[in-house]
Amino acid sequence: MVRLEDIFVALILVGCAVSLDVQITPNHGEISIGESKFFMCEVIGGAKHIDWFGPSGERIEPNRPDITVTRNDETSSILTLYRAVTENAGTYKCVATTGNQQGESTVNIKIFQKITFTNAPSPQEFTEGDTAVIVCDVISSPPPTILWKYRGARIQMEKDVRFKVLGNNHLQIRGIKKTDEGSYTCEGRLMARGEIDLRVIKVVVNVLPTIRVWQSEVNATADVRQSAMLTCAVDGFPEPMVTWKSNTITLEAGEKYSFNEDGSEMSIMDVRKLDEGEYTCIAKNKAGEAEQELSLRVFVKPKITYIVNQSTSEMEEQVMLTCEASGDPTPTISWSYGNRVFTDGEQAHLNRIYQASWTRPEQHKSEDGNVVVRSDARVSSLTLKYVKYTDAGQYLCSARSAIGEDDKGAYLEVRYAPKIHGEVAVYTWEGNAVNISCEVQAYPSQVAIVWLRDGLTLPNANTSNIKIFRSFSASYLQVTPVSENDFGSYNCTASNEMGTEAKEFVLIQAEVPSTPFINEVSPFSTTALVQFEEPESTGGVPVLKYKALWRIQNRGSWSQKIYELKDASGSFGELTITDLRPDTNYEVKMSAINGKGEGESCSVEIFKTEPVHDVFGSVSEDTGKPSPPKLEGVLQPIGNSLKVSWIKQDDGGLPILHYLVHFKPIQSSQWKPEIRMPSDSDYVILSGLDWDTDYDISVVAENQKGKSQRATMSAKTSVQPAVMPDVDEDPEYPMGVMLWAGILVVAFVLLLLAVDVTCYFVNKCGLIMCLCGKSASSTKGKDLEEGKAAFMKDESKEPIVEVQTEDECTANHNAAGPTEPNETTPLTEPEKVFPDGKDRQEEELSKVLTETPAEHNNVVQTKAAQSIA
Repeated sequence: MVRLEDIFVALILVGCAVSLDVQITPNHGEISIGESKFFMCEVIGGAKHIDWFGPSGERIEPNRPDITVTRNDETSSILTLYRAVTENAGTYKCVATTGNQQGESTVNIKIFQKITFTNAPSPQEFTEGDTAVIVCDVISSPPPTILWKYRGARIQMEKDVRFKVLGNNHLQIRGIKKTDEGSYTCEGRLMARGEIDLRVIKVVVNVLPTIRVWQSEVNATADVRQSAMLTCAVDGFPEPMVTWKSNTITLEAGEKYSFNEDGSEMSIMDVRKLDEGEYTCIAKNKAGEAEQELSLRVFVKPKITYIVNQSTSEMEEQVMLTCEASGDPTPTISWSYGNRVFTDGEQAHLNRIYQASWTRPEQHKSEDGNVVVRSDARVSSLTLKYVKYTDAGQYLCSARSAIGEDDKGAYLEVRYAPKIHGEVAVYTWEGNAVNISCEVQAYPSQVAIVWLRDGLTLPNANTSNIKIFRSFSASYLQVTPVSENDFGSYNCTASNEMGTEAKEFVLIQAEVPSTPFINEVSPFSTTALVQFEEPESTGGVPVLKYKALWRIQNRGSWSQKIYELKDASGSFGELTITDLRPDTNYEVKMSAINGKGEGESCSVEIFKTEPVHDVFGSVSEDTGKPSPPKLEGVLQPIGNSLKVSWIKQDDGGLPILHYLVHFKPIQSSQWKPEIRMPSDSDYVILSGLDWDTDYDISVVAENQKGKSQRATMSAKTSVQPAVMPDVDEDPEYPMGVMLWAGILVVAFVLLLLAVDVTCYFVNKCGLIMCLCGKSASSTKGKDLEEGKAAFMKDESKEPIVEVQTEDECTANHNAAGPTEPNETTPLTEPEKVFPDGKDRQEEELSKVLTETPAEHNNVVQTKAAQSIA
């Protein structure tokens, strides 16, 4: 449409005879929105007025803010557009006038939009699994074409249907994964202008926290200063922060709780039962949070919370012991007494235990002693019916569960009248002092003990050969018989506040043993092994020795040898007689010896020794060689030393030159160096052996004809003690061993000296007495030969423990073996009974009774037999 203003201007110009030459530089223009640009209007020939007119025909004033007109000089003017907008587009005209002259020129200005990213933030964060939309807003004129790239490569939408470009050019990713994380390029292009621009957008995929637990339930034990650890393994992006709660309370680090760096491990210190319960592990990051519950189960070891001692009297209808225990799980409660265990609901006879003060328990059942155990939850009771004195002692309550146990004892005190024990029959002979033991058990232990004979209290004016000694639990009546009247019955009566008991003891005249019986004689060329049976009667006291007599049949005097028993059992069984002539008839007989004296010899047994030569008068291959010796091994006080003893058997008719000893550990194939012992030796000590090791040992006897076969045995050394003395480098003579041996020898000598001095001043016996009082003892030795008692007639309270012969000071008391009645002779005078408790009494008793009755009396009997022999 032609505007009126244009027509009017044209008519004016036509009407002018002369026009001006006007040029605009540049003569066209394209401006991007927001850019600024100027145009210069030049007039050839000069002009008085130069004006600019906008696209709508309006004259542009010089002072507009967005468009300005500036006159440079007489020939030019500049039009400037600042920060162009789309409304600035159109045709601009420059009109120049001077007088009646006029000229004009136009310029067409186009305004366009460059590629502009209005909204393309980076980074953009999403949560894994969500539908992510990557925002990239781009404007331009004309609208741009948008391309999306991932890690520099164009995204192929047709290959991964999860990717899609939306209508607004945003990139959509359905179910975005952690692997989709990275740099995306949003690229805009304008083909018309060849324009391109891009933005790199970093995409971050956050991952919701996940929690894995290795143990949903953790076990711990209370009250043992134990810690418990709860662990939740946490994954997620960004790395989650972990917190813990219990009963909605957030737990903080301190004395009770501690955490590792990321909080995934929580330690509960010094676990208590109150710590049991549920704990929540909470993991939180940008993507969200997750939580997991863990249980802490706290167990409590069994603990006995209540048990008390009880006291009752014998034959009380019943007494109850109660035991309470705590623990989780609930413990099982049981009762025990010695080796006997009682369980819940059991009703049984109690194994009654008789236990003297210094003897080991011997169990026997009592039909009238019932035990009933009843348990309810955490409480158990043990009821004893018709209590006997042997029921006294400690009853152990045991609470047990899968995680531990606890034991506590309750002592049952039973008050009862005295019970008298001791061997009823006691053997001795005239002149030999012996003790009759009245052993008393009672509670209360304050007991009065009285000895009677024929209704008279002992001792009295007519019984100077009787003495009484007392310990806290026994009374010893020492009788030295001087005639037949001293043998017979003796009464012991014991009383306490609970009652009285009496018992008769019988003192019996001992006899010499009966004859042994020779079963078999096994002869060799120069020795013979005699096997025999023990006497049917020991005479009331044990046999201590056997005497063997032998001679050439029907001629010559008898050779004899006394064989001492090595222990007090009285059993022997065989002996070897030596120094016989080869191929010779012999006769042998035996007798047994006890403390009273020597019994009769058995009937003579005839045997013939083996010849040295064979029937043809020549020496055969083995004739003349000795027989293997008989071996015996005994461990020494130092447990890695071994004493190997041997008994010579047949020497083959020729003297033994020496014995060859070999030994080695059983596990080894290499024998140790040979040890050569002289012919008169009968033992060797192997020292410096390995601890806790089995050894093979062999001994060979050798004479001029050759060696015997090996005599073999095996032995094992002791386990090495926890603490050993220092050992010298020489393995054969350890310095530590020698030092200890020296100390022991010195201590032993001092002990013997102290005992000897005591015996001299107290009982007028011992080595000093033998040296100093030999003349005085000679007369007493003669009395002993006549069968009369020899004893000290002092008035001291010490018991008579020794009888002296002419040549030696030896004890001559009676003793009993395991199958014979025995009696006890105290070694020292017991002190007074202590009323302040059982422990003190037992301590004093252990000082008084340092030897068992059998041990002491065997020593006494041995010495007596030696004196008789």
